[in-house]
Amino acid sequence: MYKYLFLLSLLFVSISCKENSKSHGEAIENKVAEEQKSEWTYLFDGTSLDGWRGYGMDALPPGWTIKDSTLTFDTELGLEQNYTGGKDIIYGDEEFDNFELYLEWKLPEGGNSGIFYHVKEGYDGPPVVSPEYQLIDDENYASIHDLTAYNEQFGAEHPELLQDWQKTGADYAMHVADESQKELNPVGEWNSSKIVFTPEKVEHWLNGKKLLEFEPWSADWNEKKNSGKWDNAPDYGKYKSGYIALQDHASPIWFRNIKIKKL
Repeated sequence: MYKYLFLLSLLFVSISCKENSKSHGEAIENKVAEEQKSEWTYLFDGTSLDGWRGYGMDALPPGWTIKDSTLTFDTELGLEQNYTGGKDIIYGDEEFDNFELYLEWKLPEGGNSGIFYHVKEGYDGPPVVSPEYQLIDDENYASIHDLTAYNEQFGAEHPELLQDWQKTGADYAMHVADESQKELNPVGEWNSSKIVFTPEKVEHWLNGKKLLEFEPWSADWNEKKNSGKWDNAPDYGKYKSGYIALQDHASPIWFRNIKIKKL
């Protein structure tokens, strides 16, 4: 009797192991299939700078390199005021229209950068033609940099302070981020950002939370565009496709896991 029960238990264990192994294998296959189905394309995977170059240039400008598997602007290698040519960088292998863009980034104290889309070349730089997801040290930037003269031209009540349209997650100088939804990690720590663009709706996300939403080229969008900031940039935001670009602002910046999915 005991022998029979022992053999029966071994059979049960064997079947259970096979089922568990099968379930684990199926889980792996499903994960791979799901990743393939998602149609994400990596613009930077930590190993290669293929596709990246300076705005209006054939190669990357000084300072931009791979360090510790991150795409970084290393100020020890060069500062934008010390060389000529494109300052910001673009992924120049392909233009995108409707997309979901995801990346991770971190800044030092007083750091400033940005993510551009629908970038076209032939201008002074991406900021005058392309919408920007703002990246900045919200907490310390104004105490390190003098913003007064710049902000006074836009009638800011307290020009010495970082304005809401200048803070992280904002659609720069257009749509402000919902501060109640913002969970910005301290300087030196990684954050994740996502931009979703369609002709019906644009979304900015930070660390898994949606900060803002707007309709591109709508009456409200045009009203904001014509409010003064873009008077000297008549082509701002008009293009419906273009390159993805990253900004250097004379401070270090680190990016990783840059990927995009066409919508």
